[in-house]
Amino acid sequence: MPQHDYTAAFRALHDKGNFLILANVWDAASARLTQEAGAKAIATSSAALAWANGYPDGDALPVDVHARAVEAIARVIDLPLSVDSEGGYSDDPAQAAENIGRLIDAGAVGINLEDGTGAPELLAAKIEAVKGVAAKRGVDLFVNARVDTVLHSLVPAEDAAAETIRRARLYASAGADGIFAPGVTEAQAVAQIVEAVDPLPLNLLVWPGLAPLDDLKAAGVRRLSAGGRIARGAYSHAYASATDLLKTGSASDLLSRTSDELPNLNALLGEE
Repeated sequence: MPQHDYTAAFRALHDKGNFLILANVWDAASARLTQEAGAKAIATSSAALAWANGYPDGDALPVDVHARAVEAIARVIDLPLSVDSEGGYSDDPAQAAENIGRLIDAGAVGINLEDGTGAPELLAAKIEAVKGVAAKRGVDLFVNARVDTVLHSLVPAEDAAAETIRRARLYASAGADGIFAPGVTEAQAVAQIVEAVDPLPLNLLVWPGLAPLDDLKAAGVRRLSAGGRIARGAYSHAYASATDLLKTGSASDLLSRTSDELPNLNALLGEE
């Protein structure tokens, strides 16, 4: 499917009445498995993808490494692909936009772009620059602006919803297509943010204390992300298996951990 069609399909998944669940991936194999599991779109986790390529989370992943990883994922899926691009790997809006242009060229039709602990005005400038770079490529890129007010405890808890809304409106005016508010769980705050950012969709992160799915839908939330939690679970499984084998020299526990439900990766990835 042409990139333009994937872009349109990804946007449609955010329409009112829809609820998009993203089981975030970190490499080609996890992406293809997630498609096989029934995903409607594929989204990367910045932390997990950085770890998979030997780098820490936090704008440390070289853009060329990131782009190659995105290319590998795009090659094995036939779903829209959204890429977590952290802060764009630069504090210069123009350079951040060019960096994200590399990810668009690799197959991304959506991105996450975060403010972190930086000035909100900086993220707004990045959003504007990214939209310009995407337009030059003829890609109607879906920019999901991540508001880190709660995640990084940037203001007192009682002011968090108001500050999240202030930032979200700034990012919307800069051209953001969606708002991501990781760490927000309280029902009243969720409702306030949904109403304030409308018509843009609100994206929440799987988090302790988050309301059940039906309650999120009823509140008007339209997107839920796993973030790095699936990758953490996979790496935790690998660490436990390796530890057991190295300590005991026995494969009995390792064999018991192997899932018979795992699809044939060679078949999924096209090897005969």
